[in-house]
Amino acid sequence: MNGKKVLVSGCYDLLHAGHIAFFKTASQYGKLYVSVGQDENIFRLKGKKPYFSQEERVFMVGAVKYVTEAFISSGVGILDFEEDMKRLKPDYFVVNTDGYTKEKKRICEENNVDLIVLERIPEEGLPARSSSQLKQDIKFPYRLCLAGGWMDQPWVSEVHSGSCVVVQIWPDYDFNDRSGMATSSRKVAAELWGARFPEDDLVRKAQLLFGAENPPGSEYISGSQDQLGILMPGVNRLDYDGKYWPYHIESTINAESCDWLSRVLHLIPLAPRPEGYNPLLEKHLTVENVKELGEAGELCWEGIIERDIKKLGEGMKQTFLTWKKMLPFTIPDWVSEEMEANWLTNYPGAIPSGSGGGYVIVASEEVIPGALKIKIKY
Repeated sequence: MNGKKVLVSGCYDLLHAGHIAFFKTASQYGKLYVSVGQDENIFRLKGKKPYFSQEERVFMVGAVKYVTEAFISSGVGILDFEEDMKRLKPDYFVVNTDGYTKEKKRICEENNVDLIVLERIPEEGLPARSSSQLKQDIKFPYRLCLAGGWMDQPWVSEVHSGSCVVVQIWPDYDFNDRSGMATSSRKVAAELWGARFPEDDLVRKAQLLFGAENPPGSEYISGSQDQLGILMPGVNRLDYDGKYWPYHIESTINAESCDWLSRVLHLIPLAPRPEGYNPLLEKHLTVENVKELGEAGELCWEGIIERDIKKLGEGMKQTFLTWKKMLPFTIPDWVSEEMEANWLTNYPGAIPSGSGGGYVIVASEEVIPGALKIKIKY
C-alpha cells in the first residue's frame, strides 16, 4: 500500500455489505481512516438516535480489514469531520455520489485535499445495499401497556380522568396474536406503510392509524394507546378524560430510564386469549375504581422516571387488582390463580399483557429463569 492517507466519514449504523464495498474501494487510494459520527450529532441531524452506540459503531468499522483506523468524529453538524481532516491531513477525502455536497468540496479545497466521488457499486454477486433501505425494512415494533389499561376507552375515562403507560419495544420475537401486544394495530400499520416505519410526526401518524383501524361502523373501537404505543418511541404516559384521544401525552426516550426498564421487565408466556372471548361481559365503572386505575398509571410513570422498582411494580399490581374489580372478565380465574401463586407475592409487581391471556409482565431486578427479555425502543 502507498503512503497516502484516505479519510471517509459517516454514521455507519447497521453496517452492511454496501459499506464494506465502499471501504474496499476507498482503501485502494491509501491507508483508510474512518470518522464515525457521534450519537448526539446523529440525533441532532436526524431527530432520532442510531441503533448502535458510537462505541459499538467504531468497534465494528475498525474491525473491517480495509480500515486502518476508526474513531469518533470530533465535530458536529453535517461537516463533523472538518476538525478531523485538519488533524489527520489526508491526501484524499472519499464520498459516494449521494454523499457529495458543495460544502464538502469547499472543505477539501481549503485543506488541500483531493475529493474522490465513487459510484455506489456493490461487490460482485451481492445486492446493492443502503442504510436507509435497511431501516425501512425493519419490522414494526410492538407495544406493552404497563399500567392504566382501559383508560383509553371513553366509557371508562368519562367516569374519571386518568393515565395509562405504554412502551414501544423492539420486535425481537413474533409475539402471539390476541395477547395484548397491539398485533392488530401492527397489521393495519403494515397495510398503510408496508415495511417502512414512519419517521416523522408520529402523533399524526398514530391518528391516521387509529382511523384506519376503526372505520365507520366498527362494533368495537380499538383504543388509541395501541396506535400511539407502536409508533411512539420510548415510554409514553397518555392522559384521558372521556375522549378517544388523550388530552395530554408525556414521553421519555431517556437512555438510562429506558435501559433500566428493559432490564427489569420480564415476560412469561401464557395461553393467548381464546377466540371470541369477551372481556367486557361485566362492568363496575364506579368513580372509585376508575380513579384508582388512573392513579396506577401515574404511579407506574413515576417509577419509570425515578427508576424505582417498588413504584413501578405497585403501579402494575394496582392496575391488575383494579381490573379484577372493575372488569372482572378481563382476568379469567386461571390467569388470576397464576398471578396470585407465582408473580404478585414474590416480585415487586406484575400484570397480564392482555385481557383473558397473553403474557405476564413481571417487574423484577432479579433474573427470572425462562422469561423473555424485551428491549425498549428509543
